[in-house]
Amino acid sequence: MTEEKQMPLTEHLEELRSRLIICVAAILVGFFISYGFKEQLFALIARPLSIAMGGKGQLIFTSLTEPFIAYLKVAFFGGIILAMPVLLYETWSFVAPGLYSKEKKVVFPLVFLGCLFFAGGASFGYFVVFPMGFKVLLAFGGDVAQALPSMKEYLGLATKLLIAFGIVFELPLFIVTFARMGLVTPRMLRKSRKYAIVIFVICGAVLTPPDPFSQLMMATPLLVLYEISILGAVIFGKKPEPETDID
Repeated sequence: MTEEKQMPLTEHLEELRSRLIICVAAILVGFFISYGFKEQLFALIARPLSIAMGGKGQLIFTSLTEPFIAYLKVAFFGGIILAMPVLLYETWSFVAPGLYSKEKKVVFPLVFLGCLFFAGGASFGYFVVFPMGFKVLLAFGGDVAQALPSMKEYLGLATKLLIAFGIVFELPLFIVTFARMGLVTPRMLRKSRKYAIVIFVICGAVLTPPDPFSQLMMATPLLVLYEISILGAVIFGKKPEPETDID
């Protein structure tokens, strides 16, 4: 394993319990801090919809508890984001002793890049897809119906899309990792491109609202990321071992 002395199972469980308590405490602290700014945070999340509605519309609630629950969810997500440095540190501190020195050098960059790609995907969804996508969806109502989205409905849709875009932007990281392990090759990825396009379209249909524009806005970045992944596999992938002549 490592140069460090192995711990008995009971000590590992005790350490795990302590670190979980610290993580929960960090999330609670972040939750209470976020709850103090619950209205501003919700307004920030709802800003793309407000822009798409021309600043004339506003969200409604259909039950007395809906605003309270929506603010709790916003504060909870905010708490997780604020506690993320502590969560990553505690996770790394628990896992690192069981890794070889070589593995430590690989895992830490992967975790950092994973967080970076996830943040990039969520940002792409928020700043690019949301403003244009909501305009398209609102246009379907035309002059016949007025849009009155509820707080619960919008928050559920927004969080689902942000998480979806964050996850799909991890694609290059996964593919390059598999290429580094020798599980896939650039040639294999190029030959599978047409199948990947079909999968991306299906993902766009499943993970986004049922309109062609949103599906296209999900599938197109996936295709771009796939091409980047092929380039990454060429640069960082496992190199074929040189053939040796056997006399």
